[in-house]
Amino acid sequence: MTRKIRWGILSTANIGMQKVTPAIQQSASSQVVAIASRDAMRAQAAADLLGIPRAHGSYEALLADPDIDVIYNPLPNHLHVPMTLAAARARKHVLCEKPIAMSAAEAEELRQVPTGIIVAEAFMVRYHPQWRRAREIIRSGELGAIRAINAVFSYHNVDPGNVRNQADIGGGGVMDIGCYPITAARYFFEGEPSRVVAMIERDPVFGTDRLASVMADFGQGRHLNFTCSTQAAPHQRVQILGSAGKLDIIIPFNAPANERTAITIDVGAPFDGSLARREILPSCDQYTEQAEAIAQAILGQSPLLWTVEDAIASMRVIDAIFESEKTGAWVSVARATCDG
Repeated sequence: MTRKIRWGILSTANIGMQKVTPAIQQSASSQVVAIASRDAMRAQAAADLLGIPRAHGSYEALLADPDIDVIYNPLPNHLHVPMTLAAARARKHVLCEKPIAMSAAEAEELRQVPTGIIVAEAFMVRYHPQWRRAREIIRSGELGAIRAINAVFSYHNVDPGNVRNQADIGGGGVMDIGCYPITAARYFFEGEPSRVVAMIERDPVFGTDRLASVMADFGQGRHLNFTCSTQAAPHQRVQILGSAGKLDIIIPFNAPANERTAITIDVGAPFDGSLARREILPSCDQYTEQAEAIAQAILGQSPLLWTVEDAIASMRVIDAIFESEKTGAWVSVARATCDG
């Protein structure tokens, strides 16, 4: 019988309780053996609810648990790097929620992770069949030369107690959801942007970016244009525009678990899309797919496709976006300095 990878869940955060932990439990190569909270009673209640064998009343106790192979870290953004490093030094692999850090410089600290320890950023979307199929179509040349990726991701949340509305711990739209269009463009263009320009509007009370519109230059005549908002009607879409056709991912980021999804491919005639080809992708839970990929990498069965270096590259784009907010000009992603 193949050994299963043993997971420990670092906190009772909603994303873990509602989506990621139940999905990990469905991974054929995984089992969740422990969960931790700074409140022992809360940890036990979470363990009882999800059928997890052990509950720890501190994060330190979870990291010291010898029966855990990998930690899932869904803590607020400012704790991603510190607790990921602590877990790695305890010889635990780590799946860390996005964004992996508060800045690229902080993300670079993860290069200190001991040899043999896997650290992955939790962009579950890259494991979904609809993203893989979209990239397959792009690579086939059916869309022609890819010119632009247009994306929107928004929701409405004005709860002052929500971590997404707390600027000092990494709240705000760009960090929370703007990172998804960035990841989409890097995935589908299969490259990195050279510069970005951004227009950002901040909540006068929270201080968080509640509306951001960003353009990123990927070179060779390729652009990413995206808008993200934490105070707008819920919506998401990714459109990939080529010289010969376009592709739309209907629900690109929060694909419903264990339901089929759809993408459309259209040559643009007629304009109403009535003759577009619609492809239905098989059902899955993208969080389970992610957990299985991490487990397989730990077991040495398949390499991890996205490493710490990928996460650092993503954070450089976010840094440049915030620098552009300050300068009102194009900013180099590599240097995060104003291009004028």
